[in-house]
Amino acid sequence: MKGATARLSRDQAKEFLVRIDAAIGSSGGKQARDALVKLLNSTVPTYSWVGIYIVEGNDLVLDAWAGPAATEHVRIPIGRGVCGFAAKAGRTEIVSDVSKDPRYLQCFLSTKSEIVVPISDQGQVVGEIDIDSDQLDAFSSVDREFLEAVARKTSGLWS
Repeated sequence: MKGATARLSRDQAKEFLVRIDAAIGSSGGKQARDALVKLLNSTVPTYSWVGIYIVEGNDLVLDAWAGPAATEHVRIPIGRGVCGFAAKAGRTEIVSDVSKDPRYLQCFLSTKSEIVVPISDQGQVVGEIDIDSDQLDAFSSVDREFLEAVARKTSGLWS
């Protein structure tokens, strides 16, 4: 755990978007996705694990991640778990307390909350950003707006 800390502020989110533009602006594909998860995980103190899943057929497949350990959930059927639900619905899901959400697929004992943001390209969900936090209620509307902006920026990173 990185330590209890305040939620992401709007000013921080704006600053981080500039850093993300610089990190992924000159590269594409897998290299950019790897850089993005590392940057998100190291930049936002409340983000304990960050992953990008890509859609392959009827599944989400883990493509890039950053955090203290790998997850066993490297392939998730669309519609299963919070990640699968977000991909199927095509909308951001915030779970303030994963212990109270029956959809949650446990990855780490330390995870307390989760946010999942679909990535769309030409109206089709092509992947998603999945972030865990070791803090309860770690994600606010600022995180949602920030990560949805990141998702829009990453829609071109699939080549």
